[in-house]
Amino acid sequence: MPRYFLDISYKGTNYHGWQRQPNANSVQAEVENALNTMLQTEIGIMGSGRTDTGVHAKQQVTHFDSETALDTSDLAFKINRILPNDIVVNHAKAVRDEAHARFDATLRSYEYFLHQKRDPFKVGLSYFYDKQLDLVKMNAAAKKLVGEQDFQSFSKVKTEVNNFICNIKSAAWKIDNDSLVFCVTANRFLRGMIRALVGTLIEVGLGNISLDEFQAVIDIKDRTEAGRAVPPEGLFLTNVQYPVELYI
Repeated sequence: MPRYFLDISYKGTNYHGWQRQPNANSVQAEVENALNTMLQTEIGIMGSGRTDTGVHAKQQVTHFDSETALDTSDLAFKINRILPNDIVVNHAKAVRDEAHARFDATLRSYEYFLHQKRDPFKVGLSYFYDKQLDLVKMNAAAKKLVGEQDFQSFSKVKTEVNNFICNIKSAAWKIDNDSLVFCVTANRFLRGMIRALVGTLIEVGLGNISLDEFQAVIDIKDRTEAGRAVPPEGLFLTNVQYPVELYI
C-alpha cells in the first residue's frame, strides 16, 4: 500500500496530547477522523512521537497508508477543510513503503518559551515566570547536557523504555524579543524530559543549584533530585528530521 508522511502543526491547548485515548480529545484522533472522512475508509496514523496535554507542535510528522495512490499536491488542502482550525496539515509527501514516522526520525527539536512580563497574547503559548534568572549560568549548565548520556533524572518515573540514554546534539537558551527560549535537539527524548530539564535549569538561574550540583543531578539518575516540571503550555515540538532517501 502507498505510504505518506503528513507534516502537521497544532496548538495543543484544547487537546489531551497527541495520542488517541478513550474519553479524551486528542490531535491524533482529529487527524484520523479527517482522513477517514476524506478517504471514506478507516485510517490509522503513527506520529514521530507523543506530545503531552497542552503541548504544541510547529512540526509533527505522521505516516499513514492508503489503499490507492493519492495526489499529494492538494492532499493537505483537502484534509484542512475538515480539520479544526487549531490543527493544520502543512504538506503531504509520498514515502517508501517501509518508512516509519517514529523509528526513522534521526533528530527531534523542541523549544520551550518563557516570558517574564505579563502579556495576554502569550497566555497558553508561553510560561509566565517573573523571577530574575541568570542566563549565563543557565547556558553553562545547558552545555553539560550535550552528548550521549543517561537522562533518567529527567524522565517521568512510570515509563516503558529499555533505557534512558539520549544523544543531545545541542542545548541552549536564547533571547527572542521579550521571551527566553530553551532550544534543544536530540535523537530521542524521554517522557517529561524537556519540562524537567527546564525546571532544573531555572533552579540554576535562580542560584539554588550550582553548576557542579547540576552535573550531580545528571549523574545520580534519580528524578527526585531534579527540579519540578514546568507547565506544558510553553513547549513546542519544532522540527523532526529524516533521511532524504525515505522520500519518493
